[in-house]
Amino acid sequence: MTEELNSPWRKTASTIYKKPTDSKIFGSVDIDITDLEKYITEKRKTGLKLTLTHFFTLVVARAVKREVPQLNTFVKRGSIVAHPTVDVSVSVLLDGGEMSSVRIMDAGNMNLAEIIEAIKTEIAKARKGNENKTMRNKYLLGGIPWPLRTWVYAVIKKLLIDWGFSFPKVGLSANNFGAFVVSNIGSLGLEVGYPALLPSSNVSFVINLGGVIKKPWVVNDEILPRSIITLSAAFDHRLVDASQIGTLFKFIKRMVKNPQLMEEM
Repeated sequence: MTEELNSPWRKTASTIYKKPTDSKIFGSVDIDITDLEKYITEKRKTGLKLTLTHFFTLVVARAVKREVPQLNTFVKRGSIVAHPTVDVSVSVLLDGGEMSSVRIMDAGNMNLAEIIEAIKTEIAKARKGNENKTMRNKYLLGGIPWPLRTWVYAVIKKLLIDWGFSFPKVGLSANNFGAFVVSNIGSLGLEVGYPALLPSSNVSFVINLGGVIKKPWVVNDEILPRSIITLSAAFDHRLVDASQIGTLFKFIKRMVKNPQLMEEM
């Protein structure tokens, strides 16, 4: 039982997380996705295996690229540095229940078909045991006995996050995860959940997609049953302020209301 509880990820998490002291911004919004679900159904009939994860990953990536490029940044040696492209990490559940993530490069310039294929390809690699170098490091760190694990992580964090050094051969850098992380917690049975800002990820924000539920909703002054999803997010306040968060969610809402616009951009 002790071995089951102390998976590589749990060992890593117990090492890297401390009591919260840093400034973070949390936010959430309920969005009516009734029309979006119809759009996804129509696309799937044409053979495009579109899901909510694909759609929202692309929408957020385009929002970062076009509307709020300030979010496409990370902290390096005390300075704010821009990513060359809008890369995103998507959380994935591996066989056995272990959480991992896949990095999608240049997602901001993809279309729907391309983002679907990219995520599918990377998830298949991860589930076959071919996780990217960054995610494989959790097994190395998890294998180090405590308290040496704490000291090793402290050195790694100092080199990567605080000092900004990179070691690409072993998949370590100050921006391993790209600009942001998307996680579909609805697939785990959760309707709402506020994400953690993984200290070693150095992303500007993490966004969660909750489970879709039917709710009474006001549409044209009428109360109707609608499909509602809750998007919740945690932002790094060093990189993000409230006005940029507002711009991000306004763009998301506009695309959800008019999903066909994603094909015209």
